[in-house]
Amino acid sequence: MLPLHLQPESHIPLYIQLRDQLRSLVHAGDLRPGDRIPASRELAAILGVHRTTVANAYAELESEGLIQGHVGRGTFIRGNGNGLKITPPPPPTLSGNGDGLRWELLFADERSEEILTRLTASAPANAMSFVMARPAEEFFPLEELQACSQAALRREGREILNLGASDGYAPLKEAVLELLRSDGIPAKDETLLITDGCQQALDLIAKAFVRTGDTVVLENPTYPGASAVFNGVHARCLGVPVRTYAEPSGALGIDLEALESTLASNRVKLLILTPDFHNPTGTSMPVASRRRVLELAGRYQIPVVEDHIYARLHAGGERVPCLKQLDRSNLVIHIDSFAKVAFPGLRVGWIVAPAAAIERLRLVKQMTDLHTDQLAQATLAEFLKRGYFQKHLVRMRKIYAERLNALDEALRKSMPEGVRWNRPEGGMAFWLELPPGFDASELMIHARERGVLFAPGRYFYVQSPLPNTLRLGFANLNEKQIARGVATLAELLRVEMRKRLRGSRRAERAHMALV
Repeated sequence: MLPLHLQPESHIPLYIQLRDQLRSLVHAGDLRPGDRIPASRELAAILGVHRTTVANAYAELESEGLIQGHVGRGTFIRGNGNGLKITPPPPPTLSGNGDGLRWELLFADERSEEILTRLTASAPANAMSFVMARPAEEFFPLEELQACSQAALRREGREILNLGASDGYAPLKEAVLELLRSDGIPAKDETLLITDGCQQALDLIAKAFVRTGDTVVLENPTYPGASAVFNGVHARCLGVPVRTYAEPSGALGIDLEALESTLASNRVKLLILTPDFHNPTGTSMPVASRRRVLELAGRYQIPVVEDHIYARLHAGGERVPCLKQLDRSNLVIHIDSFAKVAFPGLRVGWIVAPAAAIERLRLVKQMTDLHTDQLAQATLAEFLKRGYFQKHLVRMRKIYAERLNALDEALRKSMPEGVRWNRPEGGMAFWLELPPGFDASELMIHARERGVLFAPGRYFYVQSPLPNTLRLGFANLNEKQIARGVATLAELLRVEMRKRLRGSRRAERAHMALV
């Protein structure tokens, strides 16, 4: 019996767990060239998983050259023992050019965000990818940005191509402060730090505030980059459930009762929230819930990190005040970025926090990268100053609202009964729940063969993942692509439902025959 132990509750798909464990057994010498391993159907029965899980693990190992299947004989570890004349790889070595060192065996772990990126990077040509929640690049205002960059270089090229201040390029800070004030967010020069986007903001906050073993509370599910950052500093990460459907017992967003219980029973260092168009569920917290969060944070003296990155992308209606607007006790660390509205590649964002916190974060940033890219900052300062940012924002809100509506309409038209989703009022993604018993990772395997990609929900969970969930990012697909992609997913689900129904009927007939 092979020593294989799969963890269904892990965010890592079962077939990847199986692939990695079999690979490790080969490299450790527990499986040797010529050894026969169970057929996919046999191993699936032993492990209690779907046969497709084993088949896909075997397919990846075969593509790596570690195993070989033979019709009528079985599947074998590759080597002379099964008739294949293959020389085993040399033992790891650090000499020469290092080709013999298997670097992947040295990695600490595999991050969910890395897996999502790989899904997109290795996508088939012309695939319709719902994987990432990212801007539509065909609408990047390239001419305006080029004009801003040229103007900044002409005016002060030598200065902006030199080293700069760790807290940010002064003209950009002035422009961001004006933007924040127009949003009703009180901020001053000493309470603002320019960063390399929200991801760096989270990283700086983790380094500045969190020691090994400190407890950090995140929404469950949450943005994988946030959990990766805090796991990276060896924090104790606790997930609090997110309500994705309005119920009499609670509003959308983080479960306030569960949050209060978690704060009361743990010494929590930080609370990380995305109140507006939460990633991945798309939910937004009502104002009463936001006030309650601040009340709890004040009672337990816990800073709240507010990720505001999607908030400007509302599809219509009145905007709910953000946590920083409602904050009267200086509890909120507010982070934001240009990445979702305009240019993800420029990597410019900011943190708004009390002056003492900003000074500490500035010192950590200085040790991390000295300062954010000066040319990018100067270009964006000019972009804001000329009014291009607001013009672009208005345009993108309209486009994303149309794509949001197209996705909601396609889901209503195509999806079989039993699939649930909550229509967000903005942002870039929908969260779907498949009927109980379905695994989105297995669906992804079949969808990929049909040229459609999405993000299985298990990658977003801090703990207790629900395998029947998935995220559809819609911002970078047009309305026709959205409709075709959803129709493909819906058809795959119907096929699987029919298979299950036939299996259930066969089982029922077999049972009746025994009665």
